[in-house]
Amino acid sequence: MKAVVLAAGKGTRLRPLTDDKPKGMVEVDGKPLITHCFDQLLELGADHLVVVVGYMKEQIIDHYGEEYAGVPITYTHQREQKGLAHALLTVEEHIDDDFMLILGDNIFQANLKDVVRRQREERADAAFLVEEVPWEDASRYGVCDTNQYGEITDVVEKPEDPPSNLVMTGFYTFTPAIFHACHLVQPSNRDEYEISDAIDLLIQSGRTIDAIGLDGWRIDVGYPEDRDEAERRLQGDDADKGRDDETVVESDA
Repeated sequence: MKAVVLAAGKGTRLRPLTDDKPKGMVEVDGKPLITHCFDQLLELGADHLVVVVGYMKEQIIDHYGEEYAGVPITYTHQREQKGLAHALLTVEEHIDDDFMLILGDNIFQANLKDVVRRQREERADAAFLVEEVPWEDASRYGVCDTNQYGEITDVVEKPEDPPSNLVMTGFYTFTPAIFHACHLVQPSNRDEYEISDAIDLLIQSGRTIDAIGLDGWRIDVGYPEDRDEAERRLQGDDADKGRDDETVVESDA
């Protein structure tokens, strides 16, 4: 399965970390954000990486070249940052089957495999991780409603009055039908082409979109303090793993 990484953003809110580099090249725990995405996608079985670049794109292309860990990389260029649906359309000619999509500024330690597994069951046209957030924070995200079967019935981008506290995270799987929906999306009140609007068009056309509850954690690295929190969590997970390994060794002794 191919995997798309959206990494065209300037990362204005991450300044001064992005004064001299694109957002995806900001290091978290010693590795650029994009490297974390690549590692997770390869663990999920990605056999081709398609990376959407824009701001300071040369740094990303020069750093990774034509492949990562033996997996080929194709780059597409989003010339203007006009939203995720706009970015996704730049990869359309490179995708002809189900694919994974990850936002290049997200760090996950979570059940991404469950999303890929659901997509491969061929009962869903799309699937993505969702998480519950405090109600007062829900208006910052794409907010979802679901039915009793865990299917998405409505998606609203950053609503003033959220219908739920269940929000989209930055990992999705889609069939190529998402591209047709992206072509139909109209600019939002933020003058962007929103991925949530494309997903809502899929729902209105009768397609099945499945929500998978987040098991683990994820951080959207939007501000310097988010980067710091992601590092603390990653280092904490590594320490926990080390203690688990020590326990195994001691039990074998």
